[in-house]
Amino acid sequence: MTMQEYINEPVELLFAEYPYAKDWLAQLGCVIDQSDTLYDVLYKQKGSFYVAQNMSPRMIAQQFDDYLKVMGDMLEQSSQEVQTITICPGHGKAGVPEQFAPLTFQPGDIVAVVGPTGSGKSRLLEDIECGAGGNTPTGRRVLINNETLSKIRKGRTRQRIVAQISQNMNFVIDLTVRDFLSMHARCWPTADTSGKIERILELANSLAGEKFDLESNVAQLSGGQSRALMIADCALLSYAPIVLIDEIENAGINRRKAMELLTGEDKIVFLTTHDPLLALLAHTRLVIENGGIHSVIQRTKKEEKTLQRLEIADNKMVELRTRMRGGELLEVL
Repeated sequence: MTMQEYINEPVELLFAEYPYAKDWLAQLGCVIDQSDTLYDVLYKQKGSFYVAQNMSPRMIAQQFDDYLKVMGDMLEQSSQEVQTITICPGHGKAGVPEQFAPLTFQPGDIVAVVGPTGSGKSRLLEDIECGAGGNTPTGRRVLINNETLSKIRKGRTRQRIVAQISQNMNFVIDLTVRDFLSMHARCWPTADTSGKIERILELANSLAGEKFDLESNVAQLSGGQSRALMIADCALLSYAPIVLIDEIENAGINRRKAMELLTGEDKIVFLTTHDPLLALLAHTRLVIENGGIHSVIQRTKKEEKTLQRLEIADNKMVELRTRMRGGELLEVL
């Protein structure tokens, strides 16, 4: 539907078809009466409204039209399934070619990116995030369903298929957890969000060391709480099928549960880590050296036994940490 087609529609009908349109207009500060047409809402506000916005009614109408088009594109693209992501070799910092066959991963795969500090782990995540087409410092190419992102409208598609959780996830908006999640949920009007906000909080608290509630201010959450919230939000609400995680081992969250949560939602997870437990939770390890992928390791049967032992030890550490935070003595485990 074009602007000319819906400009004289009652907003009640418009909002029924485009629920996110109501939020956009409300956040702008428009006074809305359900009996109004869209023309009434955009062109018949008080003069002070347009002065405050520093825009004419025509400019606001154009921005509104652009917004609906962008949201339509985003929703259409989010419905496209990512079946595979393929990393094609490039070169390291010294220009030495990477010696591996193209690597293809599917939903449910966890890929650990390991190597010394400064070796180029984050650069690999950046290549994936931007859909590298041989135009980054590494010369790598990243294919989605065997196509480059430039062929599937790279700019907007990238934002919808990739979610990133970094070491620093501090919020700067003054919203409660409830308002933040509700705002995110409204961005996806086709999603069934019934009960998901409460479920996201429940899962986030199962990951975080210290619990918080829906009325907590997101700007006041700790680093661990913020990352726990983002992981739960990403798993249950975000459409992004590819998740990039940069060193969450120091976040104070339940790492095994976080990985199970993300991969249980049919996502492809790439994580940089220095933690042997997280590395062994991955099906594949990419070892980075001097900016390039030096080797590709598939988890072995013997490593699975090592993982089991590490998990037993880690569970004991989690128990000790919980008791310590609760002010208990740590005399007996």
